[in-house]
Amino acid sequence: MIGANGWAGASRDVEMWRQMGISWGRDSVGPGQPDSPTEPVRVDKTGSQFDNDLAPALLLNNRNGIKSLLLLGYTAPWNATVPGDSNSAPRDVRAWTRYVEAAVRKYSAPPFNLRYFQIWNEAAGKLSGGAQQATFWHGPNFSKDDRKVKPYERAMQDYVERVHLPAARIIRKYNAYVVYGGWPDQGGLSNYYKWLEYRSPASNERMLDWVDYLDTHYLGVSDIDQLYERYVKNGPARGIWQTEIGDAYMKDPHYLPEYFFDFAVWALDHNWDDPNKYVSMIYHWDGYEPFRLTHRGPPTRTYNVSGRSLVVLCHTVSGPLASLPNALKFGPGASGGGLRSGNDVVLQVKAAAGERSVALAGLRRPASREVRVEFIDALTGTVSAPGTVTTTWNDDGLQLNFKVPERVNGAGNDPPTHLAYIAVRSLA
Repeated sequence: MIGANGWAGASRDVEMWRQMGISWGRDSVGPGQPDSPTEPVRVDKTGSQFDNDLAPALLLNNRNGIKSLLLLGYTAPWNATVPGDSNSAPRDVRAWTRYVEAAVRKYSAPPFNLRYFQIWNEAAGKLSGGAQQATFWHGPNFSKDDRKVKPYERAMQDYVERVHLPAARIIRKYNAYVVYGGWPDQGGLSNYYKWLEYRSPASNERMLDWVDYLDTHYLGVSDIDQLYERYVKNGPARGIWQTEIGDAYMKDPHYLPEYFFDFAVWALDHNWDDPNKYVSMIYHWDGYEPFRLTHRGPPTRTYNVSGRSLVVLCHTVSGPLASLPNALKFGPGASGGGLRSGNDVVLQVKAAAGERSVALAGLRRPASREVRVEFIDALTGTVSAPGTVTTTWNDDGLQLNFKVPERVNGAGNDPPTHLAYIAVRSLA
């Protein structure tokens, strides 16, 4: 369920992805016909500037068990409704469909065998943050001068009718899956529902009927509950993805380990019957900012705190996952959640410094196995000294008392807290 924007690109990077549990990549395909409608349609490049070869990246992914999501976008400048602006709707939809057809036909076939294609990125109208037009979807009255730009009144109608539906028909023709183009903060989920369920007068079709995987960006885990109940629990969508999470949120070193642990707990309680049903992709996995997963060097690529936290999470929760049926009761100053990982129970706890506690109702001590309890720093993986956690088994279950260090690993948070795992190992 963990993905990243971009491709790994080298054997050392692939190994780092494996250690962080990243099993999905996402990037673009193009450039299509950038200069003229008479030139050949090219779909051999990737990257924001289409300056890297795509085929070797996809084949490397395939060899290493990494799945690939191809982003289909954007408009050729000569075909743009806003002159020269590739982030605007195509004037001639046939040019858009030529590009989509070429990409999906090539990469859904051997040796690539891709099955997931995303249509555009963050097409929207006026954004909740105040922007009159979306970053990747421009229309009439657009201006690079924020003081002059005016709303794009037909933003979503044009996206549905000129971009999404034509592309989705092609994707399904090749027995592949349609991933929605990433819903940004455009008036809340109620506005997302409105456009998913919008019925195009031109074709009498809803966009929702041509979406296999819903996709939002930068939502918390609790926010996707509504999407599940409305569109996934009984269909028509197959699952819920977030193809962008993280970014500056990762300045909080607790953000990623909390997000993915909560996401796993949530998925286990929401009919996680397909490995690809729930996916979230980190933006971005490498760079020079200290909050990215890795620092690309020189001299060599290294983990940042956020990347190390994923390594710790994947090492700590390494077995087959299952829901934890036992109710958790945290004492004052602590909170968290839990799941089963193979024969282990793993709790993620967020707590203030000092003596803290949590009770697991109804958990029974196995008679035939030794039980080992570890208190693990969620950012470094350091296992605290024996005695940090004490256990008391009784008729009500298991009581855990643990000592949170004075130097917490979330010192910059308000209030300062420590994020850790309590692993109860070898429970049959």
